[in-house]
Amino acid sequence: MRFTVILLLISFSLLVNACQKEEQKQNLETVAATTGHKIIAEEVIQAGSYTYIKAKEGDQSYWLAVTKRDISEGATLYYAQGMEMQNFESKDLNRTFDTILFVDKISDRPMAMADANEITEAHAQTKNVEKEKISVAKAEGGISISQLYAGKSEFKDRIAIISGKVTKFNAGIMGRNWVHIQDGTEAGGKYDLTVTTKENVKVGDVVTFSGRIALDKDFGAGYAYEVIMENATVLN
Repeated sequence: MRFTVILLLISFSLLVNACQKEEQKQNLETVAATTGHKIIAEEVIQAGSYTYIKAKEGDQSYWLAVTKRDISEGATLYYAQGMEMQNFESKDLNRTFDTILFVDKISDRPMAMADANEITEAHAQTKNVEKEKISVAKAEGGISISQLYAGKSEFKDRIAIISGKVTKFNAGIMGRNWVHIQDGTEAGGKYDLTVTTKENVKVGDVVTFSGRIALDKDFGAGYAYEVIMENATVLN
């Protein structure tokens, strides 16, 4: 009888400990989801377009970059997500970072999960880009967006020429500009193409890009693309 009672007490104790650990884990996950990353700015370097921050998070130190702003060394900052770049060369600083995070949004207050979602949706896929009623003719020697999506495997790692109207433009992210174009065609419900380029264009411009096609490209932090044109140049 006494042995049975002891076994019950041990089992109860183990159950309580397991519940406490699970509750502790859930609390940590809730905090992480709510606040994201909490860092101390150990070093701040101002450059032309970016502010570079040597961040300390726990026992780790790493570099991150944000759009240029006033940040003091020793400041406590919060961010939700970042996109990692390896062997990134900053021409402004004449320096190459082995690895660096590009962060869209940083704050001196804990960030809510809604902020994290906003960051992720800023450039992820094209589901928030509405189809426009336009018709852009194919460039000489070029293909349409519908042809690209319909035969994407044929164009993988090849240079393609595509004309389209600029529907969205984001400048200076990870050292490149991000452009969305449409030409009025579609395949499988896909009508918007993301293009990365060093060149500047404006929303509403009709341009012809030449660039290499990549498939299933995942940059992390929600930057994932079924089809993307990279390192493009403007022909017109």
